[in-house]
Amino acid sequence: MTVSANPLLDFSGLPRFDTVEPAHVEPAIRQLLAESRALIERLTAPNADTATPSWDNFAAPLTDGMERLSRAWGIVGHLHSVLDIPPWREAYNAMLPEVSRFYAELGQNLALFARYKALRASPEYATLSAARQRILDNEIRDFRLSGAELPEAQKPRFQAIQEELAALGAKFAENLLDATNAFAEYVSDPAELAGLPADAIEAAREAAEKDGKPGWKFTLHMPSYLPVLQYADSRRLRETLYRASATRASEFGPEALDNAPLIRQILALRHEEAGLLGYASFAEVSLVPKMAESVAQVRAFLDDLARKAKPFAEQDIAALRAYARETLKLETLEPWDVAYVSEKLLQARYAFSEQEVKQYFTEPKVLAGLFRAIEALYGVRVEPDHAPVWHEDVRFFRISTPDGALIGQFYLDLYARETKRGGAWMDEALTRRRVFKDGATGLQTPVAYLNCNFPRPVGGKDATFTHDDVITLFHETGHGLHHLLTHAEELGVSGIHGVEWDAVELPSQFMENYCWEWSVVEGMSAHVDTGAPLPRALFDKMLAARNFLAGMQTVRQLEFSLFDLRLHAEYAPAAPREALDLLAEVRREVAVIIPPEWHRFPNSFSHIFAGGYAAGYYSYKWAEVLSADCYAAFEEAGDPFDAATGQRFLDEILARGGSRPALENFRAFRGREPQVEALLRHSGMIPA
Repeated sequence: MTVSANPLLDFSGLPRFDTVEPAHVEPAIRQLLAESRALIERLTAPNADTATPSWDNFAAPLTDGMERLSRAWGIVGHLHSVLDIPPWREAYNAMLPEVSRFYAELGQNLALFARYKALRASPEYATLSAARQRILDNEIRDFRLSGAELPEAQKPRFQAIQEELAALGAKFAENLLDATNAFAEYVSDPAELAGLPADAIEAAREAAEKDGKPGWKFTLHMPSYLPVLQYADSRRLRETLYRASATRASEFGPEALDNAPLIRQILALRHEEAGLLGYASFAEVSLVPKMAESVAQVRAFLDDLARKAKPFAEQDIAALRAYARETLKLETLEPWDVAYVSEKLLQARYAFSEQEVKQYFTEPKVLAGLFRAIEALYGVRVEPDHAPVWHEDVRFFRISTPDGALIGQFYLDLYARETKRGGAWMDEALTRRRVFKDGATGLQTPVAYLNCNFPRPVGGKDATFTHDDVITLFHETGHGLHHLLTHAEELGVSGIHGVEWDAVELPSQFMENYCWEWSVVEGMSAHVDTGAPLPRALFDKMLAARNFLAGMQTVRQLEFSLFDLRLHAEYAPAAPREALDLLAEVRREVAVIIPPEWHRFPNSFSHIFAGGYAAGYYSYKWAEVLSADCYAAFEEAGDPFDAATGQRFLDEILARGGSRPALENFRAFRGREPQVEALLRHSGMIPA
């Protein structure tokens, strides 16, 4: 294979998903690692021009060189997430240790660190743009967090920890996906299907047929799992799927897929890493690059919200238990009953069903409505585009100015697949930056991946989405817009780069608000059979029910946040607490629903064990305060699409990327410090 034939080494444009194969990974990544190491050696040579480092002779060429590796490895990582077939898994895992080792070495390279510090201390620093100053400050901070100042004797151990943690995180995610895929419940008795929506039954029939079996097949993938928990009259079926989901990747299944040993290893290694860096806990390390100032501040924030929310949660659970007992004749409210009873109570209290609503949110209309909202808010155009894709379901779009100039592009991968990890997420393919090539300057436009796990079309009709699905789509698109609408032109602070982790969720949660605006909902609804828009009366019922069980939902998020924070803040190597024991303690303090003893929630908590949220899950609630307060500016303006407010939100929040601190972005937009009142009002915990 020649280098020129390797699509992972083609940086001329969009990823070549039509030609890239697992066999391309090793030669491409090895070459890029070698090129990166050679570049670093050249830039840190004692007699190099960079002995007196400047932005142009040191920082810029280093950024340019490193981007090639991150772009190619980003494609491999993306395919590992969305096309997790054995060849791609093997190709990814084969190179993961080497890539992890390289970045660990990079973070500890004293010669590089010295160059950055010299540039930071030079007269040139004062002449640099605020964005470039911030990049330098972040780089020096990150070198310290990567162990650059460790004694030489400790550096090999620090590097080994980084490699181990990367491998353990990947294994955690793979175990969870494999355990999810391993379960199937085949139903032959039609009576077991009572209560289930027609589209869920049809999807189950098609799934069984695909396996060459009669009846109906149910799985733990969300499009199959959620309708059962929410609608199935069969308590047996609900319990079967709940138990299977709750015990995934645990000692109740194959030993090879048990995530519990991985959790213990991950926590021990993170604590060891923190100790080497001079911190008391990994939670302290996690907070260094975030908005929050200390573990105590985050704990106080979460505890305060829990105090405010728990009385509402207790009212919610009391209402559910009463309804279950008095109306549904369920003497005990079991965990596998909660979603089912909630849906029945919702229907009784507000006279509508989420399944009824779902019939109005067809995929074409939802996408068209989403794009209109983006266009109205930010004065741009969203249109279909063409690019090679990794699966036939994937579509590609462009965002441009009204006169047609390209701003950015994005891939949209909406449906659940067995080869795709669960959940929904945004990731970057290309980042906006100013590039210099052949003596000329140009602009690299950004490209994003938007990934969801929605039900695919069944029975020859358009796919239909629940209102929660629509909210998820708007959420991930908010992340995408943060990446795509940036005005920053330096890689280190462009889009989501350099943004404090506890502010990253602000643009995503902000977009969710538009799913509750009648002008948006009316325009993106059309009944799957009749084409009629969602009736206003039905929307008013949805609006009345917006905060239905909001107390329970809030304490659930706080339970996860407190568990994550305390798990990383209180770890004691001499006597490490089992994650389950700590979780039980947190639940006693904040939860109103206590799952069964056999529930193994930590084993599937991929956000903190296989994602970037370790000691950072609180970010969702932290950013929700910011996003609710930002949306309140539009409410105060009297129009969710107020042009001046939209332009200011774009200019001061989205466009800035990480070029200045998130708190400064917020102050520039709101003209004051953040306030929690808007979140409490939106959640129905204080009067509107």
